[in-house]
Amino acid sequence: MGENSSLPLDSTPPLEGIRILDLSRALAGPYATALLSDLGATIIKTESIKGGDSSRSWPPFENEHSLYFDSTNRGKESIAIDFYSPAGRDLLWQLAMSADVVVENFRPGVLATMGLDPEDLRASKPEIIIASVSGFGATGPLSQAPGLDQVAQGMSGLMSVTGPDAENMFRVGVPIVDLVSGINTALAIAAALVGRARTGVGMEVSTSLLETSLGLGAFQAQKYLSTGEVPVPLGNTHAALTPYGVFATSDIPIIIAVGNEKQWRKLGTLLGAPELAERPKYATGKLRHANEAALKVELEELLVHRTANEWLPMLRAAAIPAGPIYNYEQAFADDQVKALGMVETVHRADGSELPLVRGPISVNRVAPRIRKAPPSLGEDTLAVLAGLSLTEDQIAGLVEAGIVLAAPSVQPGLVP
Repeated sequence: MGENSSLPLDSTPPLEGIRILDLSRALAGPYATALLSDLGATIIKTESIKGGDSSRSWPPFENEHSLYFDSTNRGKESIAIDFYSPAGRDLLWQLAMSADVVVENFRPGVLATMGLDPEDLRASKPEIIIASVSGFGATGPLSQAPGLDQVAQGMSGLMSVTGPDAENMFRVGVPIVDLVSGINTALAIAAALVGRARTGVGMEVSTSLLETSLGLGAFQAQKYLSTGEVPVPLGNTHAALTPYGVFATSDIPIIIAVGNEKQWRKLGTLLGAPELAERPKYATGKLRHANEAALKVELEELLVHRTANEWLPMLRAAAIPAGPIYNYEQAFADDQVKALGMVETVHRADGSELPLVRGPISVNRVAPRIRKAPPSLGEDTLAVLAGLSLTEDQIAGLVEAGIVLAAPSVQPGLVP
């Protein structure tokens, strides 16, 4: 153990050399491939010549740039192709044959209509991995229905436990199902790559927004399955732990999250009321949960004697999880967020500056770097086609015929 601890850590990204044909659009698929790019994979974002990824037209905007698109397309190369022309389909096939992984989030069966039937792909290249994200899964009466994040949140029960009470049920404030579907997809691809390294054979992996959203139910879903009791929204309190939630101080509210008996006893002592831990009605987590409303009143009567900025260092020093409720301006100004280096500034092809949140996974203690700004449509078409060993004349012919769009990678006079 001592000898191994002195060995240098490998700085090579774990997915370096892996090539991914990314046919996905909107959020779930692009988020998956952004994570894989963070880990070193080469992502060939292959878009329709007719406008590209639909999220390029979604707000919020900075000038002509969609920040929705920019948020999940870091580190990728863009090639724009006429998907439904014979020459375009031939290019798609060549791109697939040059890739380790194909990622798509069309409705089940659409990939085959584009000339990329999974069975044909695997027959020609048995080691290829095909990853799919759909709205409702590959089987069942809704398999061909379109699905978006909030539809899955509503249908899965997730919205039914989110909000202040049973009369007011809310969606999560970000497209959580899309994002976690992307994480699930990235995980499945990583697992398939490991499996391929062992067997030499590729796999088809898939998830759907509905499956992901049901999986997010965790203990709330299990509560219903095991007891028949239907969970309801609890606002900012926890469904299992008490005290856990938002509490008033003398100025602004804070979050206190007590996860075990040791922390509960420490909290009472810190607040100057160690006898709380001895009260019969608060003696166990189950009893505290049953008497949650009364406990919240007692805790806030003690908390209102100090400000949030006074309480938070004291709570953290006592190893009691606690934190503020920030808006995004405050979040990015926080010293801990700054210390993590979560924001990296890159330059788009037109020279404009873009601050981006970096990938959240460090490898061998090294945080990922954003290797390339989100691409303009067709920004890398020429380079990608050259990588397919097409000649300059062949590439020029495809551009002239309108089979591909080749946007300039850098505007004259602008240095990224």
